[in-house]
Amino acid sequence: MGYKVAVVGATGVVGREMLQILAERQFPANEVVALASRRSQGKEASFGESKTLKVQALENYDFSDTDIALMAAGSGVAKEYGPKIADAGCTVIDNSSFYRMDPDVPLIVPEVNADAIDGYTKRNIIANPNCSTAQLVVALKPLHDMATIKRVVVSTYQSVSGAGNDAMDELFRQTRAIFVNDEIKKDNFTKQIAFNVIPHIDVFMDDGSTKEEWKMVVETQKILDPDIELTATCVRVPVFVGHSEAVNIEFENPIDEKRAREVLREAPGIMVVDKREDEGYVTPVEAAGDFATFISRIRMDPTVENGLNLWCVSDNLRKGAALNAVQIAELLGTRHLKKAS
Repeated sequence: MGYKVAVVGATGVVGREMLQILAERQFPANEVVALASRRSQGKEASFGESKTLKVQALENYDFSDTDIALMAAGSGVAKEYGPKIADAGCTVIDNSSFYRMDPDVPLIVPEVNADAIDGYTKRNIIANPNCSTAQLVVALKPLHDMATIKRVVVSTYQSVSGAGNDAMDELFRQTRAIFVNDEIKKDNFTKQIAFNVIPHIDVFMDDGSTKEEWKMVVETQKILDPDIELTATCVRVPVFVGHSEAVNIEFENPIDEKRAREVLREAPGIMVVDKREDEGYVTPVEAAGDFATFISRIRMDPTVENGLNLWCVSDNLRKGAALNAVQIAELLGTRHLKKAS
């Protein structure tokens, strides 16, 4: 017994990861369908270690007998097809930013706000948060429950995979070009990304912040608590997979470093690796391919009354996108959907 699941955008970096995680976690599916644009029709997509799926065209697909659609095809596709899929009776779990701030669409990180999924029936659509937000709120939730977060200052170090396949290819090409003294070509980033960092992700807004930084603010407030004040600086770094965040947190109530470490160790989805010695912390290289959100460098901030610093690392293609979407599907199945026979 199981569900029929469609992965929309199955040839993209996140779509491929969704298929992999569905197989790894043995999601209860009778059938999994790989969908993409018409130009990808007939291509093969890997599903688990040994199976492949023939990619079908999204434009021609009938969703009426499909239970869940995991969408990883961008805002344009989500805008056009999301309501059509939902109206066909298939629940949409969308990875794009298009529905995140819709008041009738729950924005879910299962470890943080699982109960909010009950509101999905308003539109039959559930939103997946931004990759940098997802790992942040997993780290913040147990601390907020312990001492009530007042303010967060976060600086991100975001890998190029967050910008897709072409961005990863650009980092590779530029790195190779530097070593062989070829011309450095910029197609996906505003500046050279190889051996560089770029404090600019998404478009600039009127107040000088970027849309990526704005997303972290409003999504954290929607998922966790509207009273939390947050300011972010989002930076693209020459790493292929894995987002890192330096997080400074100010609490309303007294905070104890030892207790904070214990609470984080006990929290779902978190692994604490925090030794004050060489290699006693986690970097994106270790986090890539893992399900956990890793927390290191936990220490008091003596410049404010109740302050704490920490380092947060996660595989952005997993917890920041594909894994979180599959976890939402698991939660949806547990709470609401009936398995097909």
